[in-house]
Amino acid sequence: MTSTVHRTCPLCEAVCGLTLTLDAGGHVTSVRGDKDDPFSKGFICPKGASLGRLDEDPDRLRKPLIREGDLWREAGWDEAFAAVRAGLDRVADRASVGVYLGNPNAHTMAGALYARPLIRALGTRNVFSASTADQMPKHVASGLMFGHPMAVPVPDLDRTDHLLMLGANPLESNGSLCTAPDFPGRLKALRRRGGRLVVVDPRRTRTAALADEHVFIRPGTDAYLLFGLVHTLFAEDLARPRHEVNGLAEVREAAKHFPPEVVARRTGVPAEVVTRLARELAAARTAAVYARMGTCTAEFGTLAQWLVDVLNVLTGNLDRPGGAMFAKPATEFAARRRPYTMGRWKSRVRGLPEANGELPVATLADEIETPGAGQIRFLLTIAGNPVLSAPHGDRLDAAFRGLDFMVSVDPYLNETTRHANVILPPPRVLQSGHYDFTLLGFAVRNYARYSPPLLPLDERPSEAQILARLTMIASGREGDPDAFVIDDLLDKATRTPGSGVEGRDVAELRDLLDGETGGERRLDLMLRLGPYGEWAGKGDLSLRKLLDHPHGLDLGPLEPRLDEVLTTASGLIELAPPQLMEDVERLLGKLAEEPPEMVLIGRRHLRSNNSWMHNVGPLVGGSNACTLQIHPADVARLGLAGQAVVRSAKGQVTVPIEATDTIMPGVVSLPHGWGHAGSAQSVAAEHAGVSANALTDESAVDIPSGNAVFNGVPVTISPTGVITAH
Repeated sequence: MTSTVHRTCPLCEAVCGLTLTLDAGGHVTSVRGDKDDPFSKGFICPKGASLGRLDEDPDRLRKPLIREGDLWREAGWDEAFAAVRAGLDRVADRASVGVYLGNPNAHTMAGALYARPLIRALGTRNVFSASTADQMPKHVASGLMFGHPMAVPVPDLDRTDHLLMLGANPLESNGSLCTAPDFPGRLKALRRRGGRLVVVDPRRTRTAALADEHVFIRPGTDAYLLFGLVHTLFAEDLARPRHEVNGLAEVREAAKHFPPEVVARRTGVPAEVVTRLARELAAARTAAVYARMGTCTAEFGTLAQWLVDVLNVLTGNLDRPGGAMFAKPATEFAARRRPYTMGRWKSRVRGLPEANGELPVATLADEIETPGAGQIRFLLTIAGNPVLSAPHGDRLDAAFRGLDFMVSVDPYLNETTRHANVILPPPRVLQSGHYDFTLLGFAVRNYARYSPPLLPLDERPSEAQILARLTMIASGREGDPDAFVIDDLLDKATRTPGSGVEGRDVAELRDLLDGETGGERRLDLMLRLGPYGEWAGKGDLSLRKLLDHPHGLDLGPLEPRLDEVLTTASGLIELAPPQLMEDVERLLGKLAEEPPEMVLIGRRHLRSNNSWMHNVGPLVGGSNACTLQIHPADVARLGLAGQAVVRSAKGQVTVPIEATDTIMPGVVSLPHGWGHAGSAQSVAAEHAGVSANALTDESAVDIPSGNAVFNGVPVTISPTGVITAH
């Protein structure tokens, strides 16, 4: 006997709907795209098609592991939590506790709802995450410009006439900080309706090959190119902002230093191309500029992300259909928010500023290794593998060995969790409810969908219950952490003027909430208080309504809402935040620098998402391989054959070469997240590859955001067996 069920795919940012067939034993026998999902409309990628294989991976841990010396043994849940309590009880000062949150936390309800209460219970400021290895520049730029780090404009893909894209490859990534199922289909539709797509990238990616135009650019120089566009808009009187802003004169003055002829020498983009790109952007009926991973993980990542939205403002395309717009997620509660601030505290060793309550992962090893008050001795990791995903991972690998105690909430024994004293594995994906709290805040169309658990829990607690129990251990309190959070949010809502429940009784409202679990009740509360919710007086959205619509609900196209989003102290767009204008001086100071002879960049693949999908057979092998892409001219010039040795200031790797003219001369590309030699994960070990982060430098960060620099890393390339000085 089989059953057909529906679920949102949790494996990337595209939030595609899936239709799964399960046999009587709960095994997935087929996965198809959900044709009735109003957002994804049946689209599916190889990752989604492999959800069953990932969910039932035999290498996933089923029971907690406790390490004794170099040996592991399975333990019961009570014993495992008791071991965690004992380890935490040995911590005299909570300032010596560290937390690392990995990428999958953005794809689980538990990560979205329970990680922050756990961090508060631990009472530490030593919080690190994959965000500072990925997207923090965008959050900092948005916070400084619009007043909130999650106020991220996204291209209105389905209505724009012109899309300028930098350092993004959504045909491989499925989109990032731009939630758009079937991103490839949306780009093809843009071109079919007569729109224009221009991609700027050091590689001719699959996305670039689809575009009307591909422009090669030297890695790490996007901010110079974008400033060249801004310069042209001002110089040719093409700037037409539609909103009142602060700082227009300051941006105009700064842009004078970056004429196309000057930035051409730094970027490799001809001056006439820079000028033409600016003119085309200004002339388009509607247009949007979008930039992602390649621009964020560079030396001037925050400036690049800021300049993206400076261009959207100057061309009059911010907050209008066809331009760059703000999503209205169903769980957004419009409580009073303070203007964005950053740098409220700094890291102990290097003095790097906090952003969004986090410190840069690039300084995690410093905080573990350096003696003194506040030295991290107890570390909690949740769904993360920083040994492979953080800069100079070899150093972190060694640093983790020296910790007093480490706890990992993770389904795998991997390169990071092997250092833990206790591993607490969450249950199968299909045993967990799913709602995309974060990703729907970046959606190109307003939409909501909840996927309840498809299979009952066995003896394992849910991931939410694991994190909730850790929260109780950390706080020293008994009780239900969900109840604390629900009452706190209801209290704020009843005291917020115009909230829809202003002045109502908290206990009465609490009793009205639906849900089988604390997480579902919290989701119901957020939906009811949100902009489409029955308690906001603007709709009837609730958990029950989503359960009654298992394919999801279309909540309409993006609409102008800048006035709702802006929370700056001035109430205006801050076009020239002082922190960024200060960094412009650093950018200007490096304008005349000669580029290194060879630089390294990363690479994404459609069948991969960082390190956590390399143990699924159908997703590895073939074109999804750890190779060094290099231009044939560089292969000939350097006398390479078969394999090459790649050296940086931090380390070296030996890797097979893949000669291709899709990459610029002077640039090499190595995919992120590999390096599984000796792994306990059997498939990953067979396709081990090498870690690109054996080469990256933890001392190199984007100054305003603290984001690690992974693109534009200086390297030397030599044949195997040849020793060269670096």
